[in-house]
Amino acid sequence: MHKGTLFLIPVPLADDAAAKSFTPFLVETINQIKVYIVENEKTARKFLKEAGLKIPQSELIIHDYGKHKRDGNVEHFFTQLNKGQDVGLMSEAGCPGIADPGAEIVAEAHKKGIKVVPLVGPNSMIQALMSSGFTGQSFAFHGYLPINKAERTRKIKELELLASKHLQTQLFMETPFRNNQLLDDLLKTCNPQTLLCIASNINAENEFIKTKSIAAWRKEQIDLHKQPTVFVLYKP
Repeated sequence: MHKGTLFLIPVPLADDAAAKSFTPFLVETINQIKVYIVENEKTARKFLKEAGLKIPQSELIIHDYGKHKRDGNVEHFFTQLNKGQDVGLMSEAGCPGIADPGAEIVAEAHKKGIKVVPLVGPNSMIQALMSSGFTGQSFAFHGYLPINKAERTRKIKELELLASKHLQTQLFMETPFRNNQLLDDLLKTCNPQTLLCIASNINAENEFIKTKSIAAWRKEQIDLHKQPTVFVLYKP
């Protein structure tokens, strides 16, 4: 039997960024899909509406893949795909599979011989890298740094060394309510000449993206509390 296709559908990074976040092909695609695997059903339904879904939402089948619904068994998410129906995979924000549990679904799709199609859309890590002014020839995304202060300090020193030794851009993030603590540790730990880009609220109306040396950041007071932020480190 012919199997369906798994479409990876990016979701806006901010509440007011829908118009910046979808392409005509994405709109065309969602109007051909009636089954979704989503990290957050409320977010998914809101985005589909904003993106121009013409299919009544009551006709959609939405599989909730939120953190309280994951038990390690993903087989039931593939019922429709195995029957030949196309399915959309959606993160809560940004691109499925990037700093996102959806990678598990994609990996299983490949094992089952299901075609995977990524759609164009917003990605906070790539957009932060684009706007940092740092090299895009060699870069690494490290996700969340350790919560333990001593371990986090060691990790920051390690990333600064990698940036300097390999001329490699280092990207990482933090849970938004711990952003200020991470920034404080960066300013205390890094060399004054090291460069730091802070990319906050990407695509939102209050978007904030600046690159400065650590020495310059030490002279500026900013509040990143509860603001989705990507930190980008480089040491030429």
